[in-house]
Amino acid sequence: MNAINHTEARALSAAALEAADLGQNLLLVPLSQLILRPSGRNVRKTTPHTSVAELAASIERVGLLQNLIVMPAGDSYEVVAGKRRLLALRLLAQKRRIAKDWEVPCLPVADGTARTASLTENVQREAMHPADQCEAFAALVAEGRSIEDIAADFGITPLVVQRRLRLANVSPRLLADYRAGQATLDQLMALAIVDDHAAQETAYYDAPPYNRSPFALRERLTEREIDAYQHPMARFVGQPAYEAAGGSVRRDLFAEGDTGVYFSDAALLERLARDKLEDMAAPVRGEGWVWVEVLPAITHADLQNFQRAPMERRSPTPRETVHIRKLQARMRTLAEAVDAALEAGDKDKALALQQKVDLLGEQLQALEDGLLAYNDAIKAIAGAIVTIDREGKAVVHRGLLREAGAKALRASRDTADGGKGQKAGQHQVSRMPDRLAQRLSVHRTAALQIELARHPQAALAAVVHGMVQTVLQNTVYSRDMPLNLKLTVKPGLQDLAPDWPESPAAMALRELQQAASQTLPQDSAELFAALLAKSQDELVRLLAICTASTVDVVMPHAVSRYTEQPGVALAQAVGLEMAAWWQPTTEGYFNHVSKATILQEAGEFAPEHVNRLAKLKKDELAGQAQRLAQQAGWMPAVFRTDAAREDTQEAATDAAADAQGSSLDDAAGEAEPAEALTA
Repeated sequence: MNAINHTEARALSAAALEAADLGQNLLLVPLSQLILRPSGRNVRKTTPHTSVAELAASIERVGLLQNLIVMPAGDSYEVVAGKRRLLALRLLAQKRRIAKDWEVPCLPVADGTARTASLTENVQREAMHPADQCEAFAALVAEGRSIEDIAADFGITPLVVQRRLRLANVSPRLLADYRAGQATLDQLMALAIVDDHAAQETAYYDAPPYNRSPFALRERLTEREIDAYQHPMARFVGQPAYEAAGGSVRRDLFAEGDTGVYFSDAALLERLARDKLEDMAAPVRGEGWVWVEVLPAITHADLQNFQRAPMERRSPTPRETVHIRKLQARMRTLAEAVDAALEAGDKDKALALQQKVDLLGEQLQALEDGLLAYNDAIKAIAGAIVTIDREGKAVVHRGLLREAGAKALRASRDTADGGKGQKAGQHQVSRMPDRLAQRLSVHRTAALQIELARHPQAALAAVVHGMVQTVLQNTVYSRDMPLNLKLTVKPGLQDLAPDWPESPAAMALRELQQAASQTLPQDSAELFAALLAKSQDELVRLLAICTASTVDVVMPHAVSRYTEQPGVALAQAVGLEMAAWWQPTTEGYFNHVSKATILQEAGEFAPEHVNRLAKLKKDELAGQAQRLAQQAGWMPAVFRTDAAREDTQEAATDAAADAQGSSLDDAAGEAEPAEALTA
């Protein structure tokens, strides 16, 4: 249906005036004699119930300021305009605030023009501009009216009045632009978070039009304050403790729920957080670590500067041994029942039994986790950090190795293993499927990318190296410096390794990229001007972050015996340690190699358990191998930066062969010793 324009509305209004008897006085009709008919002459069909309650409160305070329009209907009068007013009066009568026969001023019209009169009243109205409404509220307060009194007059909450007053305090220049349609109400609500007109105008007019969203304006005005709802440190300390210590708070009246609270004193907040963490760090220091630090804020990338020390498994107590054996026996019985149910075609029974197996497995895993601990030798070179996680909760990161500690650990392992090794960059990858080789090389690519982003000097050298080879030496590609100097970000990593986006290396690089891009303008000319203004050190850091995404050391396939790794020189330059960025897991590694390969590799990281592992099914074996490998700090050969020793490989092969033979002679029903379990 076409909308009614102002010319048509004026014509309807004139017709209604002719139909109404303006010569007679308004009628005072008892409320009980006013009726509404669903199929009557009133053109308004929908009335929000919330607005009825507000209008009723207003009528009770200041009276009915506008009459109703009615037409005779027998002994009663049908309301053709003023339905919401009638509902509000009925609500007051229901609450016994007015009498049921309270006299309502009404203007009668003829039946033939009743619908025209109803339409005219609804069409010919013009809502008050929100800016005028806000200034009117401010004028009432200036006259001495209280916020609570004004709220009662209009049937609204004091918070609504406070919001209107806050909008009325926005810069007159901004209010004028709002009236002219050049600024939006949402923008004014964001700017109203501060009372300073100069700050409001600077935040709005100094920003380019594309960057004037309410979120951007609010962020600009509160950039030196801390969001109490989102910031981990603020959530950890808590608003009551912060305010009790004298901290100032800014509240956004337009925010909903717990949002919109900002802490102004960042130094006080950090001190309170550090004091609270220090209390929690006291028992951690008593554990014997060589160093313990309290850091209220630490990023994922910061944690990756540390290597993780391996944990050792202690022998279970006699009581724990009994409990473990009982759980093992029960799990074997249930596993056999699951197989029997599947063979019988009873999938529901098999599913129910498997759920019991999983529950027992969780209990067993909890027991095994309790047997893991760091020995005194590790504590003598490693440390712990007490910090706050993203949810605002205290967390302790134990077993962290700084560079000196990591070197000491590697030296102790080298001393224990002897000095034999292979050529750097060549590692045994026997029995590895091509698909797995690609997947692992994706994670090596991700790790090398983040390390290069964190080493600007190496990134600059790598870029210049590629330019020299291309321009001066006519060399197109180097396996030692595998960069794409066309600045094409290496694509397709997720296709080769579905777990790549959530890997520690990928997430750490995204954090660096996001932090670097936040302060850079999008416009090309503005970006160039901003880069020219930066120092050489800042430009080199940006170069490193951008260059990192071009790194490509993905291998298309595995080689049966040895494969030369691309990017060896670059990896050595940035000190790449894959153990800091990747761990061998069931889904990420062991499910993708054969049982024989797992047993051969188990000869490297858990030779004393190879015979027991050989008895397990592939799924169980993969899970056990994950725990043993991570406990020992083992990495696949393709990830090792130190030499892969031939004597270790030979010992592993012999252990696996012995395991394959002895597993055939072991009694299937004999309970396994608890000492053979891993965590």
